[in-house]
Amino acid sequence: MRAVFMGTPDFAVPVLEALCEGPAVEVVAVYTPPDRPRGRGQEIESPPVKVAATSLDLPVFQPASLRSSDIQEELSALQSDVIVVAAYGKLLPPKVLEMPPFGCLNIHPSLLPKYRGPSPVVATILDGLCETGVTLMLLDEGMDTGPLLAQARMALTGTETAETLTQELFKVGGELLLATLGQWTSGLLEASPQDHSQATVTSKLARSDGMVDWMLAASILERMQRAYTPWPGLYTEWEGKSLRLLEVTLPNSLGAEGFDEATLGIGTADGILGIRTLQLEGRRATSAAEFLRGYPQFLGSVLS
Repeated sequence: MRAVFMGTPDFAVPVLEALCEGPAVEVVAVYTPPDRPRGRGQEIESPPVKVAATSLDLPVFQPASLRSSDIQEELSALQSDVIVVAAYGKLLPPKVLEMPPFGCLNIHPSLLPKYRGPSPVVATILDGLCETGVTLMLLDEGMDTGPLLAQARMALTGTETAETLTQELFKVGGELLLATLGQWTSGLLEASPQDHSQATVTSKLARSDGMVDWMLAASILERMQRAYTPWPGLYTEWEGKSLRLLEVTLPNSLGAEGFDEATLGIGTADGILGIRTLQLEGRRATSAAEFLRGYPQFLGSVLS
């Protein structure tokens, strides 16, 4: 079976690796976005999927878009039986969706039809769910609306960040792909339509989402900090500067006295949010204790 893989970030790499391990699967090409300048030095950086594909000696294609006829002809010439997509970050035009006989399969980090759209992992943590999962689906022209091939469920501990949970879900997604692909291509598995009446849709994150509203409960702010790690993070303002809250915690059943001496407590509309690590704009990240030694006037501040 000839397969094309499309993906971009580091957490998509396990899916590519799983696809390469598939019995009778030949990965004939990997599609990923063009290299881009990154960081203060604006050095050219390759997408993690390109780095992984190169180490696996796989052909890499990096079109800026899949919409041009030349790019589509190039893709069609590969004569792939299936296209596997994992966090590619680009829409697949209808002509591309129709190319492979077994369709374009997508790894989505939620139990569809819940949490369609660009930020399902963030929404899962914000909502305080005890369970999530990953879906292997057929892409269509809608946003995560295509038929379902398989799902895998995962219990949550309540300590996950968006970064760690995304990595784990795509790792499980690679395992799910490996277990499902042969059944799909051999005709032993049928795709099931989604129940669109049960669908929920997430929205794209903005930096302003990470701004603390101290009129929210401490439990909500703790979930926000985990959901917005690594971006946009959770932050407030103090003396005209941004103050990032890098590690937060909730008191135990003893209440505020349940915090240890390494934790700074900030009052909220409901409960106290413990701060262990924070970073003032223009400064390095420090522990709460070190921060208070440098800025003792922070105690008693009223944060807006």
